[in-house]
Amino acid sequence: MFKFKSLLIGILQVGLLFLISIAMNTLVDLMHIPIPGSIVGIVLIFILLQTRVIRLEWIERGANWLLAELLLFFIPSAVGVMKYIPLMETDGLRILVVVIFSTFAVMLSAGLTASGITRRKEKRL
Repeated sequence: MFKFKSLLIGILQVGLLFLISIAMNTLVDLMHIPIPGSIVGIVLIFILLQTRVIRLEWIERGANWLLAELLLFFIPSAVGVMKYIPLMETDGLRILVVVIFSTFAVMLSAGLTASGITRRKEKRL
């Protein structure tokens, strides 16, 4: 029974995150904001968590599941690249350089942010 309840809570949390995503995509479309709706949704969830309007427990299990299955969400993108073989033949090296550079930039910024947060938490203790 506990596993079923845990599964149901996870499904509801993923559904809540999905609804927030749809709502932010719709808002961005209606207001013609030049920022992706997913980014606006992430910022909104962050603000709601920081202001304690929503509690972490309300979305944690669903968010952890989505993060654990993140690789599956990239498969359609990888398959979609196959439609652009001629582009890859002409500009593939430049695209590869940009992907590698941006990956390192994201890793560096995420690492520095995590380090800063860890240092800040250690100072509080």
